[in-house]
Amino acid sequence: MPPGGGGPMKDCEYSQISTHSSSPMESPHKKKKIAARRKWEVFPGRNKFFCNGRIMMARQTGVFYLTLILILVTSGLFFAFDCPYLAVKITPAIPVVGGILFFFVMGTLLRTSFSDPGVLPRATPDEAADLERQIDIANGTSSGGYRPPPRTKEVIINGQTVKLKYCFTCKIFRPPRASHCSLCDNCVERFDHHCPWVGNCVGKRNYRFFYMFILSLSFLTVFIFAFVITHVILRSQQTGFLNALKDTPASVLEAVVCFFSVWSIVGLSGFHTYLISSNQTTNEDIKGSWSNKRGKENYNPYSYGNIFTNCCVALCGPISPSLIDRRGYVQPDTPQPAAPPNGMAAYGATQPQSDMCDQDQCIQSTKFVLQAAATPLLQSEPSLTSDELHLPGKPGLGTPCASLTLGQPTPPSSMPNLSTEAALTDILPLKEEHVGHQFLTPEEAPSPPRLLAGSPLAHSRTVHVLGLASQDSLHEDSVRGLVKLSSV
Repeated sequence: MPPGGGGPMKDCEYSQISTHSSSPMESPHKKKKIAARRKWEVFPGRNKFFCNGRIMMARQTGVFYLTLILILVTSGLFFAFDCPYLAVKITPAIPVVGGILFFFVMGTLLRTSFSDPGVLPRATPDEAADLERQIDIANGTSSGGYRPPPRTKEVIINGQTVKLKYCFTCKIFRPPRASHCSLCDNCVERFDHHCPWVGNCVGKRNYRFFYMFILSLSFLTVFIFAFVITHVILRSQQTGFLNALKDTPASVLEAVVCFFSVWSIVGLSGFHTYLISSNQTTNEDIKGSWSNKRGKENYNPYSYGNIFTNCCVALCGPISPSLIDRRGYVQPDTPQPAAPPNGMAAYGATQPQSDMCDQDQCIQSTKFVLQAAATPLLQSEPSLTSDELHLPGKPGLGTPCASLTLGQPTPPSSMPNLSTEAALTDILPLKEEHVGHQFLTPEEAPSPPRLLAGSPLAHSRTVHVLGLASQDSLHEDSVRGLVKLSSV
C-alpha cells in the first residue's frame, strides 16, 4: 500500500445516485413517445369513418338517412297492417316473400353505403416528385423552374386510344375509367357516379351491390304496392271503398309512397341494366365517351361483345381489394431526443438549493463547475497526487493538462480571479498533513457534491481532476473553482 493513503482513496467510490426526478431536465436523451394512429384518422378525402375505419361513407349522409327511413317505415307498415290480413285471406307466403326482399334490400344498401368504392391512394411527396422528374425527362426539359405536368397521357386498350388525365389533387395519372369525385375529393377506380341516396360513391368495388340494391328495391316496391292495392280491394268488397280507406289508413300511406317512387326506381334499374349489358359506366354514358357521334371508329374497348359475358363480369367477377388500407397504422416519424430547456446538464437539477454556498463567489464557482464538468464528481475519475500535479517541463498550473478532455463550454467572465500562488498554498500543504489517514467511515464521508473544509477528504493527498477543456485558461480557472469550492 503506498504511503499517504492514495491507493485506498482510489478504491473508495460513492454509490451512484439516481438522477430520475421530477425536473424537466432529468433525461435529456429520453425519446418522445408517439401514439400509433390508423390511416383512416389522417385520410385526406372528405369521408366519414365508423367502427375504427371498418365503415366508410361520404360526409353528406342526410339523404342516406332519408332512404333508410322511407324503406323502414313503408316496409314496417306493410308487415304490421297488411300482411296479417293477406296471410289469412290469400296465403302465408306473402309475408315470407316480403321479408326476404326486405332483408336483401337492406343488406345490399348497407353494403353499398359502408364499403370503399375503389378509392385510389394519393401520391406521396416522393412519388409526386419522381413523377414530375419522369415527365421532365420524357419532354426533354431540365430546367429547375416549376412547370405543371401535362394533363393527359395516351394508352392503347384493345386497339382504342384512351386518354389518362392527370389529377392535380391526388398527384397521379388516373387509370382508365377512373375519375375524381368532387364531393368526396377522391379519385375512384371505375367511377360510375356519386349517389346521395346511398351516401357514397359508386365505383369498382361496390357497383354490383348498388345494382342489386336498386333492382331488389324495385321488386320490393312493386310487391308492396301490388298487395296494398289487393288489401284495399278485398276490404272494399266487404265494407265499401270509403270504409276500407278509413279502416286501413296505413295502406293508403304505403300506396302513395310506392306510387311516386316506383317509377324512378324501376327506371333507374332499367338504365343500369343497359349499362351492365354494354359494360359502360354512368360517367362514360353521360359524356358519350364511346358514342358513334364522335366517329365511326369510336367503340367501347371494355365490352366483350356479348351481353351475357358483360353481365357476368360486372356481377360475378372477383372483387378487388381496397387500396387505401384504412385500418393500417401510420408509420410515425423517428423520435428525436428531447433537449434540456436551458442547456444545462441534468446533474445540476438533482442538487437541492440548500446545499449550495451562500456567498456570491461560491455560487459562481459552483455554476462554473457544473457546466464545465464532463462527468459528475460522484463518478470515479483518474486522480493525480500533489507531487504529480506539475507536468514535465511545465512548472505552473497555467499550462494544458494531458488528461483533460475537449468540448466543454468556456467559463463565465464573472469567475473570481484567484492567483496561482494562493491555489498552490491551499493544495501543497496537504502533502504533510494527516499522512496516516487512509480510510473513510460512512459517518466521515462528505455529502456529494460539495467538499467541506477539514474533512478527511480535504486532508487526503489525492486531488480529483475533472475532465475540462484543453485550453490553458479553462484548465486554470477550473482548478481554481474546485479549490474555492473545497475551501468553503
